[in-house]
Amino acid sequence: MTDAHARPFRILGVQQIAIGGPDLGALRHFWIDLLGLTKVGESTSESENVVEDILRLGSDTKAVELDLMQPLDPDRRPRVDSPPLNHIGLWVDDLPAAVTWLGQQGVRFTPGGIRQGASGHDICFIHPKGSDEAPVGGQGVLIELVQAPPERSA
Repeated sequence: MTDAHARPFRILGVQQIAIGGPDLGALRHFWIDLLGLTKVGESTSESENVVEDILRLGSDTKAVELDLMQPLDPDRRPRVDSPPLNHIGLWVDDLPAAVTWLGQQGVRFTPGGIRQGASGHDICFIHPKGSDEAPVGGQGVLIELVQAPPERSA
């Protein structure tokens, strides 16, 4: 077991839940029209093969983002609609320190490194599965680490 006191970062809470499907319109109908969530943004990324709506649950710094995602090309990877619960995002107080330390512990990250995400925060992803080079994955779950803004770290 790893010494938690040596960990140079803290997970602060859930930043987002990402749900994918083949039809963004159907996702919108369910989450916005039927459940009443509010759309606060949208994003398209060719490199991530995604068009997405960004919704918000709750308010202030404790709000959780809900991303509705559809692949731009259903035959290309990454497949943002498979599985439908695509990934969870976690706020972290020091993303570069987390990536460095977790990498030293054998955690496998997806290609792309730290980069700006759809909502403007720096992000990176922990791969769901380990590999020979980096044997620790997200135990079957794609996990997005998201740099928390200063007001979230307080």
